[in-house]
Amino acid sequence: MAVVARRQAVIAGHFGLAAGVKARAPATPLWLLMLACQWLDVVFVVLFAAHLEGLAMVPGAAQGAYGGAVIHAYYTHSLVGAVVLSAVLGGAAAWRYGRRSGVVVALVAFSHWVLDLVMHRPDMPILPGDGGSPLLGFGLWRSPVASAVVELAIVVAGTAMYWRAARSLAPGSPDTMRRANLCGALALVAGLTTLGLNVAGM
Repeated sequence: MAVVARRQAVIAGHFGLAAGVKARAPATPLWLLMLACQWLDVVFVVLFAAHLEGLAMVPGAAQGAYGGAVIHAYYTHSLVGAVVLSAVLGGAAAWRYGRRSGVVVALVAFSHWVLDLVMHRPDMPILPGDGGSPLLGFGLWRSPVASAVVELAIVVAGTAMYWRAARSLAPGSPDTMRRANLCGALALVAGLTTLGLNVAGM
């Protein structure tokens, strides 16, 4: 499953966005937002195992290079497929946590496709299936430095929003404030570590 692991090249940015959304939607569980931001890739792994989707390294790119892959995810990462999968997860969240959380989760799930659109080479179709649908992708991955800077900005901004929101809920309580600071620090360290591993091709 090493090939699947390399598919997660934008994972730091996705998680940074989820942390930022948590600051604006405190009633939605953080674990659910983290699942939502990777929901398309979760389904991708299932379809990869079933040999329905896959990926290949760009010619000349080192094995595991950051941004060096072209995906063949014609269902999970098609525009229509992403909308449907986001709606499914959002519907499940709405049933359990209420309509607002459902909408938030659906939007976070779809944000995965939007971030991938910026990063990917043109390999994301509009319609599900390999049927000649136009392929989308702005190709920021062609510049690993620019890609890493964008991801770093998302991680730092998302963590800062989460940290500030957590601290605002803990005035006058030293213990709660310490927990808020710890959670914020852990979120930042996790995001930076993940990004570092991605850039290193690990």
